Amino acid sequence: MPTQHPTQHPTKLSPQTAAIHAGEAPFISHHSLTVPIVQTATYTFENTAALVAYEEDQMFWDVPERVEYGRYGNPTVYAAQAKLAALEGAEDALLVSSGMAAITTTLMILLSQGDHFVITEDCYRRTRIFCNSFLARYGIDCTTVKPGDYEAMEAAIRPNTKLIFSESPTNPFLRCLDYPRLVEIAQRHNLKTVIDGTFGTPVNIRPLEFGIDLVIHSVTKYLAGHNDLLAGCVAGSFAMTGALRQAQGVIGAIVDPHTAFLILRGLKTLGLRMAQHNANGLAVARFLEDHPKIRKVWYPGLESHPDYTLAAASMTGFGGVVSFEVESDGPGASRFIDALRIPKIAPSLGGVESLIEQPSIISYYDSTPEDRLALGIRDELVRLALGVEDTDDLIADLGQALEKV
Repeated sequence: MPTQHPTQHPTKLSPQTAAIHAGEAPFISHHSLTVPIVQTATYTFENTAALVAYEEDQMFWDVPERVEYGRYGNPTVYAAQAKLAALEGAEDALLVSSGMAAITTTLMILLSQGDHFVITEDCYRRTRIFCNSFLARYGIDCTTVKPGDYEAMEAAIRPNTKLIFSESPTNPFLRCLDYPRLVEIAQRHNLKTVIDGTFGTPVNIRPLEFGIDLVIHSVTKYLAGHNDLLAGCVAGSFAMTGALRQAQGVIGAIVDPHTAFLILRGLKTLGLRMAQHNANGLAVARFLEDHPKIRKVWYPGLESHPDYTLAAASMTGFGGVVSFEVESDGPGASRFIDALRIPKIAPSLGGVESLIEQPSIISYYDSTPEDRLALGIRDELVRLALGVEDTDDLIADLGQALEKV
């Protein structure tokens, strides 16, 4: 069943207002201000006639009034999906059990045996493993190209190519896509485009407005924002999400009602949180770039970033992730991280708490040094996912930790 169409107001809402109000009204009951948690696994029918009417009418509902079983839908989940669709400016959004589930389900449904697709190199490692290894078992081929190399991207297209997949900004070097150029290439070759927009968020950039077909998020990160749940979403047109929604009932990668409630609550402060993430990211990136113990910084809000001009023209903010190399070796980077008092050593990003990691250890520990270097992952590379703490406190903490290098 499609999500309720997000256009519920006579005028277009800003992201912050939409994050608070969009998508909730049809699912609020008992005059409650907040959407209730409808904690049920199944739904009952008054009689057989009601069940028959449901089976006959369900394919024609624009707004789902009810379902028969929890794997096929839930009112709390519907409200969260409608809010996510509104934020992306999409007709529909589908919530699934994790960001990886959003990626894997989308690719499995859009691709078939004998198909080929193109992915950019600087993407989340588990995404690339799924694309290059798992899908190959089912006769689906993938070509990896460097981000920003649109000539290589177009040269990789074959007669059986079906789609182009990328992140923007990417992980961990925050490369940003030229969406108009990507869409022009895809449309000229009759390809679909799928973007993981987790690092961007709909507050900073909305890929669908540039003509992208589907945008994916790890809702776990910025959208939910509190490091307390796992979820993913896929947003786009009804025509694109319909097959995914039908497959979800079979695959079973669903979100439970309590998780959906936490997503709704987290989204209400998305605009406020992103303002602080963006401010912290830019301030910390500038501080690090000027520090003598930092070799290089990757942040799209810095003029030194290879995609600065593109990002500055298309994004309203650059997020809270800053990647950088310490002017030392791997052990020196570890000493720096261990000396920090505010950021915690952990994977993930986008929550209110700052997190930090060495990608060579936390993501690529099982890779050879040669394989890591081929991707630019040096031992001294650090990825800092800034939370919403006070900017001055974060910079002071970074400064005292760099003295230990």
